[in-house]
Amino acid sequence: MRRTKETARLRAVAALATALVVAGVFAACGPSSGADPSQRVYTRDFEIRVRSDVVPPRSLEPTLYTIVVRDKKTREPVVNGEGRIFATNSDGKTIYDGFTYGPEVGTYHAKLMFLTAGEWAMSVQFRRDSSLALQKPEYDWRQEIRAGTEPGESTRP
Repeated sequence: MRRTKETARLRAVAALATALVVAGVFAACGPSSGADPSQRVYTRDFEIRVRSDVVPPRSLEPTLYTIVVRDKKTREPVVNGEGRIFATNSDGKTIYDGFTYGPEVGTYHAKLMFLTAGEWAMSVQFRRDSSLALQKPEYDWRQEIRAGTEPGESTRP
């Protein structure tokens, strides 16, 4: 009986160790190429997906954002709406840009240039048309900005 309990315990420990090793290997591989790097936020009426062209963005370099807006109830794209994206750093400096409606249905574009590296609080506001109030998600998200090339520095070795 004692040997059976020890064998069962060793098998359980071996299974746990194997699971931890496998999980570590998958974690070390990083996100798959199919991973969606966009940030999803929700307002009362909209699902908004925000994606930057560079991940993570770099300071002192323009970052282009693609924003896809869908009606939360119908899941239909929202066309010709109005919105803006903005970010604030720990020093209280805020940057923002208005949305430009893109060629894709329900897709908008904006551009931000972060002044400093570090963590920035980000958010968006959106409305279907100018007769309605802008809606903002309940929570902002945090974006880490990496140091970019300083003015006058060469990017060549």
